[in-house]
Amino acid sequence: MSQPERRPVVLRGGTVLTVDAGHTVLEGHDVLVVDDRIAGIGVDLEVPAGTEEIDARGGIVMPGMVDTHRHMWQTAMRGYGADWTLTQYFVWYYLEHGRKFRPQDVHAGNLVAAIEAIDAGVTTCVDWSHGLQTTQHADAAVDALAAVPGRFLLAYGNIQDAPANWTGTSELRDFLDRRRGDVEGFQLAFDVTGDPSFPEKPAFEVARDLGLPVTTHAGVWGATNDDGIRLMYEHGFMAPETIYVHAATLSADSYHRIAATGGSVSVSTESEQSAGQGYPPTWALRSHDIPVSLSMDTSVWWSGDLFTAMRSTLGADRSREHLEAHARGETVTHAALRAEHVVDMATRGGARALGREADLGSVEVGKKADLVLIRNEHSPVSFPILHPHGHVAFQAQRGDVEAVLVDGRVVKRDHRLVGVDLAAARRAVEETVDHLRGELGEEAWGQGMNPDIPETKILDNPYQYTDYRSAATHGA
Repeated sequence: MSQPERRPVVLRGGTVLTVDAGHTVLEGHDVLVVDDRIAGIGVDLEVPAGTEEIDARGGIVMPGMVDTHRHMWQTAMRGYGADWTLTQYFVWYYLEHGRKFRPQDVHAGNLVAAIEAIDAGVTTCVDWSHGLQTTQHADAAVDALAAVPGRFLLAYGNIQDAPANWTGTSELRDFLDRRRGDVEGFQLAFDVTGDPSFPEKPAFEVARDLGLPVTTHAGVWGATNDDGIRLMYEHGFMAPETIYVHAATLSADSYHRIAATGGSVSVSTESEQSAGQGYPPTWALRSHDIPVSLSMDTSVWWSGDLFTAMRSTLGADRSREHLEAHARGETVTHAALRAEHVVDMATRGGARALGREADLGSVEVGKKADLVLIRNEHSPVSFPILHPHGHVAFQAQRGDVEAVLVDGRVVKRDHRLVGVDLAAARRAVEETVDHLRGELGEEAWGQGMNPDIPETKILDNPYQYTDYRSAATHGA
């Protein structure tokens, strides 16, 4: 896939959602891009000769969105698990079929997921890649990400082995050295079961030695809990760059520890609402002043865009706020979570979580030119735009993304991707689906859409490297 050219670009006359500290909205403004940076914001800007002009009148210009947790390798299985619970997901991927994914299958999933991300205006995405059974799988993942003109971080993980094992190999270090310039950055992705022997401790030590952030599924019913947070805290492994995914079934004590150590939470509201991690926690995180970013988790179930994430997050938060008030015999008269807040979570919040708030996540002069134009002249839903943040959160969808810029390059124009071979991605996905169907057989393939739960400890802990069972969930 070819890298789009970079030349000066100006988006003319749009409503600009800056997502700066004051959530400033600028109507009828131009945004000028020179090289990889935002060079000017104003009315009727003078531009260099040869500047490409994009008509943004009647549209919304906003920062590129940032997804902090997406299992991109699973995207070739899009929609397969639409009716799953989290337990069924664990059975299918952790116990029964996750090992059947070859490096080329990881590549196929990552390729189509990366294309899908930029098409929907998600210009930065964390590939929470916990299917990397070998470094060959990891190379395939990075090859796919490097082929698509977006910003992608690889969160390296392996659900088929103990974190202490796979993080301790020379192959991992060699991989990180070899591929360092091919993606936006690396994280280490593993979970903490709460096993009092703390078998994940060596993996944290590797992360510290390598200077890599850790991203971890925390507060997930039946999988991770307060004991894991306590172990991380007592051993000094909670840091400002740590991203806690879901954090939906934690106690106030755990939230205090996250807040005190400066970490952030990646909320995947569609996932939490449907799969069973716990109630989407933005309503609780607000009271502890914990920063929030948004993520979509996996296309095995859910949509791959952050418009849906914003919409579902507002709905879940407001529903909880109303229910809590009703239980006290009270009435909510003003919503605590507003549209501008979830737009912030989907953009600047993600940049902040990744330590990139200085150059990503808002439309400000000097920042990286990752921009999205929402405009659809063929849709009756594109007008009027009376409440721009609300329009993004409740009215817009991926089909309304007319143009996308990443690092100053136009990667989508007039609703069409630039330099992307979608047919090749389709062929790769079809080959993966054929492989998996062949490996499973037609009967098991069909049953896999609603798999039975075998006799196993999986209801208490899906990870096979420890026999630990949490008394906080099923064991209670």
